[in-house]
Amino acid sequence: MKNKKAVALMWLLSLLPFVLVAIAWPHLPERIPGHWGLNGQIDRYDAPATLWLMCAIGPLLSLGFQFLPRLDPKRENYEKFQPYYDFFGPLVPLLLLLCIAVTLSESLWPGQINVARAIGLMVGVLFLIIGNIMGKVKTNWFMGFRTPWALSDPDVWNKTQRLGGWTFFLSGLSAVILSLLAPVQVFFAVFFAILFLGIALTYFMSWKWFKDKERQHD
Repeated sequence: MKNKKAVALMWLLSLLPFVLVAIAWPHLPERIPGHWGLNGQIDRYDAPATLWLMCAIGPLLSLGFQFLPRLDPKRENYEKFQPYYDFFGPLVPLLLLLCIAVTLSESLWPGQINVARAIGLMVGVLFLIIGNIMGKVKTNWFMGFRTPWALSDPDVWNKTQRLGGWTFFLSGLSAVILSLLAPVQVFFAVFFAILFLGIALTYFMSWKWFKDKERQHD
C-alpha cells in the first residue's frame, strides 16, 4: 500500500477493537456469544478472552496487505491497480471491527441487534465493493481469482476477474436485499447458491478462455 492516509486508516481500524474490548472488559459477563446459527440464535458461548484473539486478526491482516505485495513475483503490476488496492485495504479491518462491536453489544445488551441480518448486510456491502473492484485488479498472486489459466495469460486474467467481479457483485446485492426482506434461511441459501455457482462458472470459463487461446495459436 502506498497511500499513507489509507495505511493510517487501515491501522486505526485494526487497533480500534483493542480499545473497545478494553473499555467493555470490566462489564463483560463470564460467557459471551461465540457463534450464531442460521436461525439467528446463539448456539455457542465462549470465554471473553476470545475477543482478544479476534482483535489480533486485524493487525495480522493489515501486515499482510501492507507487505505481501513486496513478495509477489508480479509486484510491478500493483502499480496498475494501486488506488483500488489502497481503497480495499481498510475494508477488511472495518468489517472485523463491526463484527466485534456486534459481539460486544450482544454481550452487554442482549437482543438489541438482529445479528444474522446485521452480518448479512455488512457482508453484502463488502461483496458489492469487491465486485466493483475485482475487474480492475491486474495479474498478481495474492488478490483476485488466481486460477492457473488466468495467471498464465493477461487476457484470460482480465476476463476471469470481470466475471468473478459479477459473481461477487450479484452475491453482495442478494445479501443486501434479502438480509433486509427475507427470512434468514432464505438469505443464506440464495447468497451461497449465487456465490458457489458463480465461482464454479468463473473457474470453468477461465479454463475455457485459456483453451480457446491455445487453439488459436496452434
